[in-house]
Amino acid sequence: MRELLVMTGADLRQRLRDRTVVIFGLLVPLGLIIAFHAVLGGSTDPQLKPVTVAVSVPHDDRLAHALIGIVRSVGLLKVTLKSGTEPAVHSLTRRGDADVAVIVPKGFTKNVRSGAPVTVQVVDGADSLESGIVESVVSGTVDRMHAAAVAARAGATSGVPRDRVPKIAAAVANGGPPMTVSEGRAADEQLSVVGSLVAGQAGLFLMFTVGFGVLAYLAERDQGTLARLRSMPIRPSLIQAAKVASGFVLGVAATTVLLVVGSLLFGIDFGSPLAVGVLVLCAVAAATSLTFIVLRVARTAEQANLSQSILALVLGVAGGAFFPVVARGVTGTLLDLTPVAAFQRGLGVTSAGGGVTDIGAPVAILVGFAVVCLVLSRLVPDRGADS
Repeated sequence: MRELLVMTGADLRQRLRDRTVVIFGLLVPLGLIIAFHAVLGGSTDPQLKPVTVAVSVPHDDRLAHALIGIVRSVGLLKVTLKSGTEPAVHSLTRRGDADVAVIVPKGFTKNVRSGAPVTVQVVDGADSLESGIVESVVSGTVDRMHAAAVAARAGATSGVPRDRVPKIAAAVANGGPPMTVSEGRAADEQLSVVGSLVAGQAGLFLMFTVGFGVLAYLAERDQGTLARLRSMPIRPSLIQAAKVASGFVLGVAATTVLLVVGSLLFGIDFGSPLAVGVLVLCAVAAATSLTFIVLRVARTAEQANLSQSILALVLGVAGGAFFPVVARGVTGTLLDLTPVAAFQRGLGVTSAGGGVTDIGAPVAILVGFAVVCLVLSRLVPDRGADS
């Protein structure tokens, strides 16, 4: 054990002097995360702009003015109203002086109370998110007014006391919707867009980072220094183990730094440090297990570098390192079994407050992946032994 620790420490010092490790292990993934966030930042946290609404409303129509009052009081938007006749409102919208126009027909109150068909025109001049919100508010308010009128007529014809009919109509008009939609959170194993980027890039470049130990082993073999190491009074397997162990340590350090820096830069809370630490160790173990296969199949450092890059990119893209991958059936199951996908899923659980006992499934996938790779590495012919 002492020999292994000494050799691992010496290899780590050598790897840290190599700028490639710092560049590909930290700087490149951090740069990609910042770049993706700059591109997607507007879509993940949209800022609503002030909206100008041109309105045409009958002067003596009470419900029509109530409808416009609701549009004016939308809390999400800063709304500026411009009143005018129907032709003037259309003109304002065409010239771009108004983002959206709302035209309430004459007899609006009468038609709503009688249950007759009524059409409120909404002319979208800007085709923007803000104008869409205005249209949704108008549509929802008109529907609620109509429902209140229907409830009042039903109450009046069914023998409800006349003094209670207005209360029924008001309850229908002001009541909340029977069903609500809430934004998905990490409790259903979903990270935010930025959180998925940070976790995905950390998982992807973890595949590269742990491979530096393997590349160093093969490079020393090509340069002839490995023969001198084997001449020392130590078991040959310790040399490979030290290289793999140094890659493991680098992977844990780089992934931890990426998660910490990403959480500080973008305000992401990945949850319990203990649970996150367990996920990091399991993810690094899964990534490191691939290096044993690469050691068996690669004859040179160039072949190992190519093999490691292909495996990292395939597993990273399949696991959703760059964008979510949606699939069903057998394909979806296989994608969920990739290390990057399991790592992201586990961080989704911890970010919702889950602890070590709640990440059993992601941990099982990561550990199972490592075991499968280790078994395969024993079955694959050792091409490097003959080189």
